[in-house]
Amino acid sequence: MKLWESYDRGLIHSATRLVVPPMATQSGDDGFPGARTVGHYTRLAANSGVGLLFTEHSYIVRQGKADPWQLGFETDEVVPYQRRLTEAVHKVHPGILFFAQISHTGVNTSEAVTGEELVSASVLAGEGGISRALTIPEIRELEGKFADAALRVKASGYDGVEIHSAHGYLLNQFYSPLTNDRHDEYGVDSIRNRTRFLIETVAAVRKAVGRDFPIAVRLGGSDYMEGGSTVEDGAAASALLEQAGVDLIDLSGGLCMYMRPGHREAGWFSDMSRAVKERVRTPVILTGGVRTPEEAEALLEEGAADFIGVGRAMLQNPAWGLHK
Repeated sequence: MKLWESYDRGLIHSATRLVVPPMATQSGDDGFPGARTVGHYTRLAANSGVGLLFTEHSYIVRQGKADPWQLGFETDEVVPYQRRLTEAVHKVHPGILFFAQISHTGVNTSEAVTGEELVSASVLAGEGGISRALTIPEIRELEGKFADAALRVKASGYDGVEIHSAHGYLLNQFYSPLTNDRHDEYGVDSIRNRTRFLIETVAAVRKAVGRDFPIAVRLGGSDYMEGGSTVEDGAAASALLEQAGVDLIDLSGGLCMYMRPGHREAGWFSDMSRAVKERVRTPVILTGGVRTPEEAEALLEEGAADFIGVGRAMLQNPAWGLHK
């Protein structure tokens, strides 16, 4: 089966095409991973056939923290705790690629969680309050914070880092026309402007981690909503990411989160992944609705993606695909 074939291109060397995507455990203790976090990820890694495993999203600064139990990469103090996690995962599955995902939630948090005012691309009303628009100097400062966090990811023993630009979080708020009403160089007037914060963040992260450390981007390529970002936007943004030197494009939804309204078929973002693959050579991950190894295999055989992400089914049974 293609699902069990290796992938070896550029900086991505994976034993299989099966991916466990980021899924929140809410197991952090003031940003630090503990025994429950380690148990969760070692369970997913051991005897699972997974080639690539992502952590849940971790905040880069407290201003962008999603909830009280979220993991973080805000300070150097977290590195030895994160190293225990990576060592445990690599011990149970020495060949696995283990990536950490880093994020800023933007307006999708509350002052009760962060202790700070909410920020975003624009003035937006969220469940936790109203954001103010970031200034350009603040955008540049946050790009540096992403880079600092990525360097801590590398120091922690991960095999790569993923920048979270999906599910309506901060970088995605700049990308979506529904949440960006700016008309400056980070504004809504072009796909290049809407992705500028993300592309500059990729450049800052690359400078920090070096040329030999893989960078993935989880791209919420389409909102699947009237007036929102489109599949065509996702393909254009992916082309810009490839030009920026990203090693892996991990596709998901934008403001619609990880679901696609009205769709329950396997690979419900496959229209977007196919459009992206027509534009780029960078490997692509497709996640959403895959319930069986046969469904994953069909999507790979059809060329819908290079990797298939399986979340809920793997949570229920980490040996999900091992009847090869």
